[in-house]
Amino acid sequence: MGPASRSGYMTATEVAAILHVTPKTVSRWAKEGKLPYMRTLGGHRRFPADAIEALARELQMPTSEDAASEDVE
Repeated sequence: MGPASRSGYMTATEVAAILHVTPKTVSRWAKEGKLPYMRTLGGHRRFPADAIEALARELQMPTSEDAASEDVE
């Protein structure tokens, strides 16, 4: 994790890696209001790590292995 993650905020590149999209997509989603962010004094977007991690968990789909194990139970 980079320094931004330790402070509770992530860069667009870090968010992109978690959500499996490009940094440009992350920036577009932020502009469209789909992702929460704040701006640094230099004008860069930073994304709250807890909100991004919650979104990633919410968007996770079960893998085929997970579906197979649910069928057994």
